[in-house]
Amino acid sequence: MGSPKALLDYRGETFIERLVRVLSAAGDPVIVVLGYHAAAIRTRIANGPATIVVNPAPECGQLSSLQTALTALPADAEGFLFTPVDSPAVEIATVERLAVEFRRREASTLLVIPRFGGKRGHPVFATRAIAEELSKLPLTAQAREVIHGHVTQTVYVDVDDPGILTDIDDREAYRRLSEAAK
Repeated sequence: MGSPKALLDYRGETFIERLVRVLSAAGDPVIVVLGYHAAAIRTRIANGPATIVVNPAPECGQLSSLQTALTALPADAEGFLFTPVDSPAVEIATVERLAVEFRRREASTLLVIPRFGGKRGHPVFATRAIAEELSKLPLTAQAREVIHGHVTQTVYVDVDDPGILTDIDDREAYRRLSEAAK
């Protein structure tokens, strides 16, 4: 991308500023994992409600960042939600709706995942049991292995929010996101 994704602009905020604000509607604390460019990103969120942790091995990928975040999960948290920083377009109303569904889920439900147009997206809401499974994965694994292993214990929530599918992996995707935000 030529610059850290977390610092890209979306609707007048950086990706990271927006995600902290939006996710704060449903979660406390909001745990932000920093790796590459940590100092520059930290300055954008240092005065906000985020708990910042640093991934000591960001070169190990997204799972290592998720596992780093889970080490900061409060002991009394019954669950958590997660999303990658390159998915900044989810709306607050969607996060709030998912949080309501997570709170009223049946005991056998381990995951609450949004869907738009039949496609799954982010953020994913998960129980403490899922946190424990994710924490035990080897770094060569992917979080989706755990998520897909619990399809029968997942509630999918259909939402009218294409932002749950946003994944900014290159300049073209960022251009499309920026144009759509106008």
